Amino acid sequence: MSNQRRNRPNRKGNMPKPGAQKKKVSNPNEMRLNKYIANAGICSRRDADMHIQIGSVTVNGQVITEMGYKVKLTDEVRFDGARINPEKPHYILLNKPKGFLVTTKQDESKSVFDLVKNVVSEKTIPVGKLEKQGMGLLLLTNDGDLSKKLNSNNHKIRVIYQVSLDKPLKNEDLEKIKEGINIRGKKTSVVDISYIDDKPHTEVGIHVYTAKGELVHNIFNHLDYKITLLDRVSYGGLTKKDLPRGKYRTLTELEVSNLKML
Repeated sequence: MSNQRRNRPNRKGNMPKPGAQKKKVSNPNEMRLNKYIANAGICSRRDADMHIQIGSVTVNGQVITEMGYKVKLTDEVRFDGARINPEKPHYILLNKPKGFLVTTKQDESKSVFDLVKNVVSEKTIPVGKLEKQGMGLLLLTNDGDLSKKLNSNNHKIRVIYQVSLDKPLKNEDLEKIKEGINIRGKKTSVVDISYIDDKPHTEVGIHVYTAKGELVHNIFNHLDYKITLLDRVSYGGLTKKDLPRGKYRTLTELEVSNLKML
């Protein structure tokens, strides 16, 4: 009886083939290499196969010529030396409010990704960290090459912060910062620093060549001042104009091009 059930025709009236197995469920985190290339907007799948065969594609630094090769979405895939992404690159500029962590890790605390979750992906990372209580401009992108370049310690990018201090900044201390001060045996220099017009001397603007806020903290801590508010008002030529706190916008093509040329 069991043999009769096993050999019954399927719904289409065909007898099942001996040894037939269920179709394997595809891994959502894997993709054929030719599809990966096509999704990146490089060329069609058919043309991608041709480029794979002639060795134009590398995966994690290794040339791949195998047809049907599958890659993980976390792999580094390069086409003619340039890193590619299977999803359309996006560049989001957020005016960060204080109280939000700049992290991709799952945490009970509020994250900046809670503010942009409808327009970003798992590959999106922040460019230029801001502390939890820090505010101002924060770039978020899934463009791995650009984020690596801008986050590099060796890469200089013009950034302006508006700083509120716990007490008025003395004129002599402002001049010391302009000239450069030694912190732990290393001279720290700034592009410029000035009082903000029509504001008390607890409010200053400081122009530096790094997006890392700890440099600004170190400067004022060294001179016995405490920062009560840190606001990044300009980043690589981008400003907060028409961008309210807690809101975001997509960069224009020109703005993206300018960042890539920095």
